[in-house]
Amino acid sequence: MQTVVLAAGQGTRMRPLTDATPKPMLPAAGRPLLEHTLDRAADAGASRFVVVVGYEADQVREHFGDSHRGLNIEYAEQTTQRGTADAVRAAAPELDDDPFVVLNGDALYDPESLTTLYESGAAVGSYRVENPSNYGVLQLDSNDDTRVTGVVEKPANPDSNLINTGSYVFPASATDHLDVSTSERGELELTDVLETVCAEHEVTAVPFDRWLDVGRPWELLAATEWLSESLSRRLDGTVSDNATIEGDVVVESGATVKSGVTIEGPAYIGADATVGPNAYIRGATAIGAGAKVGHAVEIKNSVLMAEATVGHLSYVGDSVLGQAVNFGAGTKVANLRHDDEPVELTVKGDRVSTGRRKFGVVVGDEAKTGINTSLNAGVVLGQGVTTTPGEVLTRDRRD
Repeated sequence: MQTVVLAAGQGTRMRPLTDATPKPMLPAAGRPLLEHTLDRAADAGASRFVVVVGYEADQVREHFGDSHRGLNIEYAEQTTQRGTADAVRAAAPELDDDPFVVLNGDALYDPESLTTLYESGAAVGSYRVENPSNYGVLQLDSNDDTRVTGVVEKPANPDSNLINTGSYVFPASATDHLDVSTSERGELELTDVLETVCAEHEVTAVPFDRWLDVGRPWELLAATEWLSESLSRRLDGTVSDNATIEGDVVVESGATVKSGVTIEGPAYIGADATVGPNAYIRGATAIGAGAKVGHAVEIKNSVLMAEATVGHLSYVGDSVLGQAVNFGAGTKVANLRHDDEPVELTVKGDRVSTGRRKFGVVVGDEAKTGINTSLNAGVVLGQGVTTTPGEVLTRDRRD
């Protein structure tokens, strides 16, 4: 089935990681989020893709080219990000007069449930959450709890905890209903299209066993943790005879794991990366292409993007480091509050709970720390930001 994948947004809640990278191109377990979405859609029944691009569109085009997994990719440009209905409207000229699927390029869907969605006719993916007020809550027919009648966006008093995952199977006629009114958020919402389709067709709520909207930095860690479950041991790079590799660990071609290193999988070591000597990698960690982890460094449950460097005698836990970040020797990251409460992070000016008891720092591309820098749990360093030797940061430094 023809599949529209939305990948045009700026990902402002992910800043500074998205200051120069579109959110769907952020890496999880070694590959862009968008690539995981396309893979799972291909397995579920996609026949071709229309990828809607906008912010930093060339990065998407250059990575994927004109096909993926043998399926053609056409690109539609959403020049101004005005909402999901507007994004699908940009894709509409590329669609045949047949039903089509819409997926978000920065979300993860469990493969079995996604396959069910593709096979369900007019449908919307659904998922149960603890706090439905933060989402669009699906309304169901009182006589048929599988039939969707509408959706209420972020209700103060939701009728249920069944939410819209932003994944749809639309009839071809849905393209006639894309000229929707601007919502209270100032956007053209695809949920308004869903409302019209529900009035004209029977729309099924397809329950997802697992789903993740990767919208904030800690959710990139959650995505890496989920995807790391599927890693299979593969050691294509150079691994010292004096290194210890346990569990499902991928060492890509060109990567080097030096003497005295211990890696406890699941873990991913990207092409041309260097680890060690005497480093310790554990806990669903992904080391990007060309990254360097120095002598006696411990990396735990973290994402290091391409060309990032963590100098010797450093500790990084439960953190996300952007491209070409350079941590000076002895840099230490705190990832636990003394009161044992979930760590908070500033997102678009508001302090927000990560929901994670352990969470470290978020560091933008090309930021650098001086030797013996200490970074408190929940600190954000902006793109290109620096610290001085011995500095202790308990607050964000974004510029």
